[in-house]
Amino acid sequence: MDLKSYIREIPDFPQKGVSFKDITTLLKDGEAFKYAIDQLASKVEHLGAEAVVSPEARGFVVGGALAYRLGTGFVPARKAGKLPCEALSGTYTLEYGVDCLEIHKDAIRPGQRVIVCDDLLATGGTISVVANMVKELGGSVAAVAFLIELTYLPGREALKGYDVISLIRY
Repeated sequence: MDLKSYIREIPDFPQKGVSFKDITTLLKDGEAFKYAIDQLASKVEHLGAEAVVSPEARGFVVGGALAYRLGTGFVPARKAGKLPCEALSGTYTLEYGVDCLEIHKDAIRPGQRVIVCDDLLATGGTISVVANMVKELGGSVAAVAFLIELTYLPGREALKGYDVISLIRY
């Protein structure tokens, strides 16, 4: 199945010069969505991960489905101020701004193997901060996995030292 054909591109969104990759057109097609998650799972299931950690918001859709498919737990990395218990924070730069994510301090056990997953790899800032928080909490990042990778941006370079897995490349 050609997953790229299910991605809608929106020019100049959210700002001029950015070509937004809209995954809602893939998500609304049950067969394509299932195929994408099954393909991603087949690339990481051998890693023995015990949890999937994903950033808000589209990452929740991909990461939650991947965790379900793998039979692991799911750990949300939420926007600042959204978690009810003591949390670890990390700030990062997007290709068009700055943001902050938090993970509950008790969400990752020392030595726990996790897959950090998001919908899209661009500059690598989001996943770098999530992976760093996982490590700070004592976890081990088995891989970083994405539905889409923008190969013309330095995301893979920012994630040197991690096993980077992506299904669709632009």
